[in-house]
Amino acid sequence: MDLSLDQLATAVGISKRMLVHYFGDRENLEQAAMTLLEERLRAQFAPETFPDGVSSQTVVTALWERSTAPSAKGVLLLVMDLSRRAWSGSTRAKGFYLEQQRQWVRLLMKFLPDQTAVEEVLQLFQGALLAYLITGDPEPGKRSLARILPSNSTTQGPTSQKKTRARP
Repeated sequence: MDLSLDQLATAVGISKRMLVHYFGDRENLEQAAMTLLEERLRAQFAPETFPDGVSSQTVVTALWERSTAPSAKGVLLLVMDLSRRAWSGSTRAKGFYLEQQRQWVRLLMKFLPDQTAVEEVLQLFQGALLAYLITGDPEPGKRSLARILPSNSTTQGPTSQKKTRARP
């Protein structure tokens, strides 16, 4: 997303003029890229891609494997770029981010029906992905996620093991 139109045209093997002709302007091009990315992510992380009755740990481990596969790095970098744009005030990027959060919560709630637990798993997952992008090592994130999820339950999560929980 930070490429100039000249750089992007060169990377895809067409002229800048053709890019502008096809998309109209940079905003339309970025919107088309976000729409395509959203469609890909929605298909890849849809709850229906997992069988009913599978444990939350199995689902999160599979999501981790999909997210840290070498073929997913470009998508991760694009998502991080959109996150950076959201932090910088881009309304479109923030909308993209919020929609992705909503999709992840929808997915995780099917296998971990505890809203607080889902939020905690999602926060840990996102932090672990950032560490993975920086270090290139997926193992610490995989271990951390495995530690907070029971391996044999679809309903228990990190907070269900606690008797009470103080809310700020």
